[in-house]
Amino acid sequence: MGTAFHWVERGFKEAFVMLWMTWWPLVFGFTISGFVQSFFPRNGLRSSLGTTSIRSLTRASLLGMISSSCSYAASGMSRALFSKGSTWTNSLVFMVASTNLVIELGIVIVALLGVSFLIAQLVGGVIMIALLAFETRWFFSPARERALLDHVQDEQPTTAVTVAVPWRERLRTPSNYVSAARYSVADLRMLRRELVAGFIVAGFLAVDVSASWWSKIFVTGHGSWTIAENIVVAPILAMLSCVCSVGNIPLAAAFWSQGISFGGVVAFIFADLITLPLLFIYVRLYGRANAWRLFLLLWSVMSLAGLFVQLLFAGVHEIPSHRLLQLHQGDITLGWTLWLNIVATMVMVLLYVASRQKVASTHFATDPICGMQVDTSAPAATIVRDGTTYYFCSPRCASKFQEGTTNFASGASTIGHDTRFAVDPICGMDVEITADAVFSGEGDKKAYFCCTGCRDSYEANLTAQ
Repeated sequence: MGTAFHWVERGFKEAFVMLWMTWWPLVFGFTISGFVQSFFPRNGLRSSLGTTSIRSLTRASLLGMISSSCSYAASGMSRALFSKGSTWTNSLVFMVASTNLVIELGIVIVALLGVSFLIAQLVGGVIMIALLAFETRWFFSPARERALLDHVQDEQPTTAVTVAVPWRERLRTPSNYVSAARYSVADLRMLRRELVAGFIVAGFLAVDVSASWWSKIFVTGHGSWTIAENIVVAPILAMLSCVCSVGNIPLAAAFWSQGISFGGVVAFIFADLITLPLLFIYVRLYGRANAWRLFLLLWSVMSLAGLFVQLLFAGVHEIPSHRLLQLHQGDITLGWTLWLNIVATMVMVLLYVASRQKVASTHFATDPICGMQVDTSAPAATIVRDGTTYYFCSPRCASKFQEGTTNFASGASTIGHDTRFAVDPICGMDVEITADAVFSGEGDKKAYFCCTGCRDSYEANLTAQ
């Protein structure tokens, strides 16, 4: 009994130490990401992805970099881009960039693995994009891509056309600063399960799994054979771990401390797009045969990128020799880490308070299913119901909305069931339907609002239409 308790204690203690080390980088990264998403419009980038070229690949990459790092939202947005005119290659490049070339991911990598891995992540991300441009045609012929497009367009929910707002104009709009806070809080809330699972699993792997056990999965000490085996097996382990996005960085740190090759760790980080839950989503979005091809394509690209990074860094003698063994000490460092975490906590509180402000904005809305904030100039999907436009982060959320069986993100409203609440069509907040509620319209077209500002924006949009 005492041994089991000690085993559990060590695992959770190491998980907490990892979280302690990365709390301020996480908050800092999500804060920057929120402001980038709020102030940089995406519609202009989306409008030129209909052909595969160096320029369009660059635009797809930039679009991914300023989008959410959530793998689930990235897969939905990728499908939406493809259904709206993007080439299949560009939509996949977007998906890879939005999970591997985002700010918060890089900051956590530096905190847990060091600068060398950050450079490897960036270099490897560019290599993956180049490999996708080259390999996609092998797995998806033009005829198969056309059939895939027909399948996607047949299932695409009704969408509305919106106009992008230049970023300079957004800087002059006070409500966009509130929207930046909402992006930061929504992204952190959306990824909280991934992060918690990643830290807990990594904590137990780092201190409670012996090196001899890992040697049964990953070959070590055999030169080229070690590199080849590690880069092939690491993505499969990522697939089975079911932890994606930022949450797999603590796992990568644990694997690195256990002796896995540099390229193998990099391939593991890249493999957040082939976890089992995402593979099931691919089956639902594209069909079983296409999902199988997509898995093989992504697996090959991730493994090859890990191999190229390994060879490149070995050639310039930049593979780190230090395995970050301090992760096994279980000590909570104070000093600057303590003060930075205090500041980060204060920033997080300010962001949360700001995100709850009732500020009207026609540029952003909240996905009523998952709670993610959506840029209305570039939504993954929209649905117009009873004269009200609802915006979604992915077709998956739009489908749930159409089915009318899923609770809204706040838990207060349920489509077609709980008639006590309505969703503000401008800011996405839940509004209790009372005699004093702010509303517009009559009968089936009546819409409720959190404040008169949202109502005025709504009526101005109706007048403009």
